[in-house]
Amino acid sequence: MLSMRVTAKRKGIRPKHVKDLITLMILMVIIFLVLLFWENELDEEAMAATLEQLHVDYPQSDIPIRYCNHMIIQRVIKEPNNTCKKGHFFIHERPRNINSVCSSPRRVTCQNHAPSLCFLSEIKFKMTVCKLIEGTRYPACNYHVFATEGFIVVTCDDMGPAKIQRYTE
Repeated sequence: MLSMRVTAKRKGIRPKHVKDLITLMILMVIIFLVLLFWENELDEEAMAATLEQLHVDYPQSDIPIRYCNHMIIQRVIKEPNNTCKKGHFFIHERPRNINSVCSSPRRVTCQNHAPSLCFLSEIKFKMTVCKLIEGTRYPACNYHVFATEGFIVVTCDDMGPAKIQRYTE
């Protein structure tokens, strides 16, 4: 009888606690998987947003003075070696209209004769063109601003527009 009391008083994991641990472990695995997929989805959104981040300003931002200087600093648009970009443009059109350029029948040669498919828009888009007039090192760049309308050339892949190559008036 004494040995039964000693056995009953031994500390350790009881069946009830094992069940709780299994539930906790399953919950931790689920949280881990959710975080893993959430991180991958955020990466995809960041990659998809890059094209819009660089060239799309719709609706056009209400910046009355120094539009280009403001937008280029706000969106951190610069050359890889931290110099000012010589020129850049922002398209003031809905992203879905830009995406539709990939279904345009107007195929053109891509820059640097890249093997990708490039498409010319069938309609002109409203845009603001920024041309560097002063400065060499980012962010000390000063741009001349002019509004125009032009066709855009887009590199497309299976997901849609991958890069906006250039514009033509």
